Amino acid sequence: MELITLFLLALSLSFDSFAVSVSSGLMLPAIRFWKACKIAFVLAVFQGLMPLGGWLAGLAIRDLLADFDHWVAFGLLTLLGIKMITESLKADEERKGFNPLNPLVLITMALATSIDAFVVGISFALIETPETPFWLAILIPVFVIGSITFIMSMLGILFGKKAGSSLGKRMEMLGGVILIGIGLKILAEHLYF
Repeated sequence: MELITLFLLALSLSFDSFAVSVSSGLMLPAIRFWKACKIAFVLAVFQGLMPLGGWLAGLAIRDLLADFDHWVAFGLLTLLGIKMITESLKADEERKGFNPLNPLVLITMALATSIDAFVVGISFALIETPETPFWLAILIPVFVIGSITFIMSMLGILFGKKAGSSLGKRMEMLGGVILIGIGLKILAEHLYF
């Protein structure tokens, strides 16, 4: 996978975490650096490891989907993009009323924001070529996705403390558009190049 594509993919996946981090900053305006790091770290670990699980699942079904894997990758990424766009349109009231430092709430947030990364991991397995080494196929994406999610989550908490929730919604919508664009790129590469 090209580095710029991986970066854009990681950035778009992190927008869910960014959005809940903005909400976390809104809910905890006096949050300290280390508590913000705790939230960001848990979100990043889940977001980073879910593609590995998806990749393993994708390897199991890759041979069954070999003839139309590009369509599956396109469909999954497009559906995720649409989901992110519709989530960004939800009212603020649906996002309020939680304490992101509560371990159960934090794990639930991390799981909810990283399910799309699991599906992306499946698409990694579907578009991978046999000569791609393991570290390049999944370990680098796991590291890049986790790192960018951590940074975006920290920024989200900071922005939530300062700016409010409208920025988080816009970023989540942009993430959905980027996922759809990456799906179109994969489809175009397999059909025309």
